[in-house]
Amino acid sequence: MNSATGRITNLALLFLLALAFASGWVAFELSGQPARAVLLLHAAAGVAIVLLVPWKSVVAKRGLRRPRTLKWASFVLAFGVAVSIVFGLLHAAGHPDVGYLTAMDFHVGAAVCVIPFLLWHLVARPLRLRATDLERRSFLKGGLLAGSAGLAVALLPSARRAPTGSFHAAHPIATTWMFDSVPAVDVAAWRLVIGTKAWTYEELVGYSDRISAVIDCTGGWYSEQVWEGALLNRLVEAGGPGSSINVRSATGYSRRFALADAGRMLLATRVAGSPLDPGHGFPARLVVPGQRGFAWVKWVVEIEIDDVPWWWQPPFPLQ
Repeated sequence: MNSATGRITNLALLFLLALAFASGWVAFELSGQPARAVLLLHAAAGVAIVLLVPWKSVVAKRGLRRPRTLKWASFVLAFGVAVSIVFGLLHAAGHPDVGYLTAMDFHVGAAVCVIPFLLWHLVARPLRLRATDLERRSFLKGGLLAGSAGLAVALLPSARRAPTGSFHAAHPIATTWMFDSVPAVDVAAWRLVIGTKAWTYEELVGYSDRISAVIDCTGGWYSEQVWEGALLNRLVEAGGPGSSINVRSATGYSRRFALADAGRMLLATRVAGSPLDPGHGFPARLVVPGQRGFAWVKWVVEIEIDDVPWWWQPPFPLQ
């Protein structure tokens, strides 16, 4: 393999890694057919990375013969990418559970962990695009790679699942976002603060509004249930004018929503006819039809109405 082929291989891998990472995170925000389209692109990028492994292995062997420091970081990067791809394929093939965690947890976790090593690799070994890299032969090779990856995605075994790639679960699984943990809530002392009013659990549990909604978790599962509680517009109407609602958890976790959407959101105290348990948000959790699971704030203690736009927040919670 000559140096030009090695450089093009590295450039292609960089592009595919960026595409896989970006499309994966975009898919987390979407539901329905838009999510399926993005996930197909995500899967094709992953398969294309696998198809380039033989060429990259030649480049890597050549690089290992050179006296370089921090070679271990390159091994960590390669290992992390491999772990992410393997567990992504496991999830796609219908094996979503891996012990306590899910294949999706490992897939995403490994991808996040290799980010610093990828950035280091780009700084230590910068890639430069040359005019000769854009010749017709390169485009033909790229087209062949893209076509092969698309065909492989079409042939991948998969179980029946939602457009987001999530598998069906008979009951919601008690999961938390990133570093959150289930808090110990004293229901007698618990209050839901909205403006100047503090609701007790006894007051809130008296509401019996019901909606059937699908919670689609980024952990790779979805479940449709009947949730019962109070429609949010019943609770926030006394909070005064504003453009958004900031729903805050006892853990500090929060998400912001448009005030105009309050009528379709529910503050649930029960699911499938039974009170919520601690892992599912007791005493009260938010139900947001059409949004992914991380928007369904658990252990709600405060709802704030203000003039901050609903989109003025990170795409994904940082806490």
